[in-house]
Amino acid sequence: MNTEIKESQVKEVTFNGDKMYLVTNEREYVFDLNIVSKKLLKATDIERLLYKISPAGYGIHWPLIDEDLSIKALIR
Repeated sequence: MNTEIKESQVKEVTFNGDKMYLVTNEREYVFDLNIVSKKLLKATDIERLLYKISPAGYGIHWPLIDEDLSIKALIR
């Protein structure tokens, strides 16, 4: 089992154009929204900014667009 994935917890999520920047307790990742989420790609700035990190820190939820992303799935 990859311990980096198991231990990565979300600290911050930001966006710039069609890129999502994810900061975990381990490192920073950059994702192309065309690949990871069509909902986030089409979302407004407000919809993107209003997210909730799961209590355990392993996932992200955007309630205004009903989108959920797992950190484990993203960083694999």
